[in-house]
Amino acid sequence: MHRLDTSLREQVRVLGEGLGRTMRNALGDDFLRKVEQIRQLSKQLHRGEVEQQELIQALHALKDNELLPMARAFTQFLNLANAAEQHYRARERVVEDYRGGEQPGLKALLARLKDGGHAPADLVQALERQQVELVFTAHPTEVSRRTLIQKYDALDACLAEYEASHQPEMRERVLVRLEELIAQAWHTDEIRNQRPSPVDEAKWGFAVIENSLWQAVPAFYRALDRELETLGAPRLSLDAAPIRFASWMGGDRDGNPRVTARVTQEVLWLSRWMAADLYLRDVDQLRAELSMHQASEELVQYLGGPAREPYRVLLGQLRERLRATLDWLKAQLDGQPYQDERVIFDADGLRAPLLLCYRSLCDQGMQVIAEGMLQDILRRLSAFGMNLLKLDVRQEAPRHAQALSEATQFLGLGDYAQWDEQRRVDFLLHELTNPRPLLPTSWPCSEETQEVLATCRVIAKERADALGAYVISMAGQPSDVLAVALLLKAAGVKRSMRIVPLFETLADLERAPKVIDGLLALDWYRRYSSQHQEVMIGYSDSSKDAGQLGASWAQYRAQEALTQVCAQHQVALTLFHGRGGTMGRGGAPTQAAILAQPPGSVQGRLKVTEQGEMIRFKFGLPALAERALEVYTCAVLEATVAPPPAPLPAWRELMDQLAETGVQSYRALVKDHPDFVRYFRQLTPEQELAKLPLGSRPAKRKAGGGIESLRAIPWIFAWTQVRLMLPAWLGTDEALLKAEEAGQSGLLREMMDGWPFFASNINMLEMVLAKVDLALVEEYEQLLVDEALHPLGRTLRERQQALQAGVLRLREQTQLLEEVPLTRQAIHVRTPYIIPLHHLQAELLARVRACEQQGVCPTAEQQAHLERALMVTIAGIAAGLRNTG
Repeated sequence: MHRLDTSLREQVRVLGEGLGRTMRNALGDDFLRKVEQIRQLSKQLHRGEVEQQELIQALHALKDNELLPMARAFTQFLNLANAAEQHYRARERVVEDYRGGEQPGLKALLARLKDGGHAPADLVQALERQQVELVFTAHPTEVSRRTLIQKYDALDACLAEYEASHQPEMRERVLVRLEELIAQAWHTDEIRNQRPSPVDEAKWGFAVIENSLWQAVPAFYRALDRELETLGAPRLSLDAAPIRFASWMGGDRDGNPRVTARVTQEVLWLSRWMAADLYLRDVDQLRAELSMHQASEELVQYLGGPAREPYRVLLGQLRERLRATLDWLKAQLDGQPYQDERVIFDADGLRAPLLLCYRSLCDQGMQVIAEGMLQDILRRLSAFGMNLLKLDVRQEAPRHAQALSEATQFLGLGDYAQWDEQRRVDFLLHELTNPRPLLPTSWPCSEETQEVLATCRVIAKERADALGAYVISMAGQPSDVLAVALLLKAAGVKRSMRIVPLFETLADLERAPKVIDGLLALDWYRRYSSQHQEVMIGYSDSSKDAGQLGASWAQYRAQEALTQVCAQHQVALTLFHGRGGTMGRGGAPTQAAILAQPPGSVQGRLKVTEQGEMIRFKFGLPALAERALEVYTCAVLEATVAPPPAPLPAWRELMDQLAETGVQSYRALVKDHPDFVRYFRQLTPEQELAKLPLGSRPAKRKAGGGIESLRAIPWIFAWTQVRLMLPAWLGTDEALLKAEEAGQSGLLREMMDGWPFFASNINMLEMVLAKVDLALVEEYEQLLVDEALHPLGRTLRERQQALQAGVLRLREQTQLLEEVPLTRQAIHVRTPYIIPLHHLQAELLARVRACEQQGVCPTAEQQAHLERALMVTIAGIAAGLRNTG
């Protein structure tokens, strides 16, 4: 713990002092003294040395024109603290925290599996077959602008230099550069002026590949090869890619009207352009390195005769082909015709000449050179292909049903929307096997249906290796999957495409096994899917529907049943986990989350979303990304070859009871309490979040409506902002306390010790409870909530306190996070800087709402100034708490 303290605290101190000097230069000594006064009061409040009212009075004393810079001051410090922690984690290769110490690395896991009787050759075979797909999504939890993220990443290099420099002159030079970067960040707006477009979001994803994963992927495979050699096992083949990458950015149109067929096509071209550009840089550098003249007969014949520098000749030809590929893609983006036979369309077009160079170097005794940069490029090609990220397409089932309803009515066949499930399936199978086209090339249909068909035509034109899956949200019947297959056929898609139903609500999860069983019972579909089915499990909507505990157990049981159904049909199953960063969205440390899956459900195959801010926290720096790849590989390998045991019947029985109590308790408040929606909207900045240009999607699926229409992300984000974290624990409190009252604490502890699923849930619950601050919740309530609703607030705070006490009794601890020191320290370090932002936010919410509801703002300019300050507090609190949505 001492090393954690000294290392992190030193970095935070250096960055904090640089920020102080920047603010003094920008705003003067008087303002800096106010910042320091508020910071010290916040620290004293955190230590219990002063009353909350003293801090509130100091904040109330601020002039209107000081509110925004004060919010910016504390927000900037939290961003700098994040940069320091990220640097520490990258240096120490700590991606996530685990109870009981550091998570095992690749070396330890391989040794343990070998000692457990798994032959090294079998482990290599399992890794060769492993199919992990990480899907980057642009959910609106990443509040930091890309411009600022780049500056914070530059700080990382400076911090590394600062640690390595021992000469005073060198350290002073680094400090000057650090302060320059801090000043650049200070003088850059934290908040975007407008929402990013779906294309902007996709470019952000490409930047993560370029700046981090492009280096991390080959570095990880080098480390993996070394560990396999240590075991006496062969290396992975050059075309093996246990981990690949996909994206929803530009393909996810579920409730987002800004994602059109044109956007999807543009993102596909841009993704290929970025890949070709990165490979061109690599080939240029490789050409400079491969100056040797010895070559194999195979290479000499390929070139048409001897050459003085044969590798440079071959790579020069490849470089020109990549340049032609970039020109072709630019012409596509510009809508211009372009023909060139040298264009590379698939990965084999790049792999074949590179492998020729590799074989030649090895044949001539230069294997050490072949295994340098050339091998790195081949590894990248296996992971990223020529498309960088495979693009998934997502659309909601009702849009497909609408399209088919319009089609059947146009063709005089009746109304598809009114048919029962069996009639729909019969019709769809008949048309899927019918050689004639379903629709004429042009027919009158709604704009919504035109867009669905246009998207299908984009899929038809694209190469299969550029696309991932077609995900159907709100899926509920086998016909939902067949409908997509028919629409793809009608658009001219000649190949099979992975069609993935997404089961989101509690009812959806319970129905999922029956739906998949019905689907796999269809001979046509089993042939179409090539005996492989992918199913997506929704975490966020199920949690919003039923509460965290009930949703989590429903997800587990659905996965168990789906695994059994697919085994009965002899169909390979890939479970696609739609996780987010928070507990309410399935968030958990990667290793713990994967090992918490039902035994037999992984089998070397896993697909999972990496969303918003978590992409940066896990993959934003090469060292972090390399460690994250290691964690995923280890977890999937272990879950495949040495899965945890199935839960005991007594555990399942108690879990059934806990889930039932949790769901009833959660819904009794969220869905049935007459005052809940009013309390939620008055207490939290839910309404104001819609003004923050976080992502391209609207906050609601439909205009108007209550909690049910609100997307799961702003639902969780809003509760996080006021530090009640309600979606993560409501319902769980009553379930656990009832079990304790029934004398089942011993059984609960047994489940924590022996069942990874239950342990992971309790671990995440403990982390979330550590971030709750009831004094702040009460402050928001006093300022913002009608007095008639205060009894509901008191009830919620009492329930949270009772739960926290219960968790400590269950853990047999005196404080939360006793065994997770880095997380505990991270929360502790940030608290004095988050507290003022919360108080500022509560005050600003009150002022902004007064402006809107009572018209008390003297000018529109003043109102805009207040709203800007409010947006900064939202961004600052999100930065301080990290896993916000």
